[in-house]
Amino acid sequence: MVRRITLGNGDPKRLFIGGLHGDEWRYTSSILESLDAPGTGTLIIIPKLTDRAYISTLDDRYYDYGSYGRDVIAAIVEIKPEIYLELHSYHDFDGLTDPGRIHKAGVPAYIELDDGVLIGSISPILRRTCFSMYDLCLSFEIPAGNRKSQRLARELLEFTKDCVSRDEFLDFLLDRYPDQGLRAIENYKRFYGIEKI
Repeated sequence: MVRRITLGNGDPKRLFIGGLHGDEWRYTSSILESLDAPGTGTLIIIPKLTDRAYISTLDDRYYDYGSYGRDVIAAIVEIKPEIYLELHSYHDFDGLTDPGRIHKAGVPAYIELDDGVLIGSISPILRRTCFSMYDLCLSFEIPAGNRKSQRLARELLEFTKDCVSRDEFLDFLLDRYPDQGLRAIENYKRFYGIEKI
């Protein structure tokens, strides 16, 4: 059974997950475990989904029967979060931020906010299966073992856990990181064929 931490109660519901594959949990779990209850609503945290072998969340096999991605889907179906966030760690900055990633991996490149902290959308497999195109679903990536980026990631998660809507997060993103926010939104709209969000 995957360990969950439930903080607060009521709506909106938020689900934050770390340790989605490999040893990522070593760099992300403590950040997730340090969060307090949101000002309103519920925050459910899964600090370590698994430490089994790395399979990309972009790979259908990640969500196959018996695979750990099934636990992600089961949690989403049960909780029905309005805000969903994955916290990953990385070793390959260039691969994740490569403008050609859309052609190589089938998804847009991550965008650096600051201090190596990257923002992007979650796997389109999961998004199309469990969420509408208008739900707030985020993926943050931090460089493995970088304390400065871990501090910034915690700050971003602290804000996100208190958001009550997608629009509130987008306003924050565009205010604090206007260029990066606009690029992230444009990537998302192009990828999913949405004119307006």
